[in-house]
Amino acid sequence: MSLAEVLDRVRGLNCPLVELTGGEPLLQPASPELLKRLCDAGHEVLLETSGAHDIFPIDPRVVRIVDVKCPSSGETARMLWSNLDRLRQGDEVKFVVADRADYDFARGVISRYDLAGRCTVLVGPVAGRLAGHELAEWILADRLPVRLNLQLHKILWPGKDRGV
Repeated sequence: MSLAEVLDRVRGLNCPLVELTGGEPLLQPASPELLKRLCDAGHEVLLETSGAHDIFPIDPRVVRIVDVKCPSSGETARMLWSNLDRLRQGDEVKFVVADRADYDFARGVISRYDLAGRCTVLVGPVAGRLAGHELAEWILADRLPVRLNLQLHKILWPGKDRGV
């Protein structure tokens, strides 16, 4: 699908908010241009990325949501840590934690990069591995300045990984 076709499709939806996500959108070479054109068309635009690819070329009007991969994911080594230095007010960083080790890792990253002082920080449990109430208790005990982020698609459509 060409950029023009994507833009026409979005225009037909008459939706003011557009989020580019799914897999890793920055693997698509046309993503930065698509994001820019969506902004030019007057949309509020969000990009959700794994953090493994440079967010510097992204139009500054785009809200960048960077997913920091915790150790249990096996993907931590792919993280481009300089992306965290590029986050600003209005952007978000997200941690999905499976256990106490992941939580401690996230807490360390939040502190090291002063993330809570620069952007919104979301911390959520891996569905089926960590209970939301347990994570909430850790956050409250540490007075961690984050938002608890539950994976609503896992709650509303359990067992369905795609198309939600």
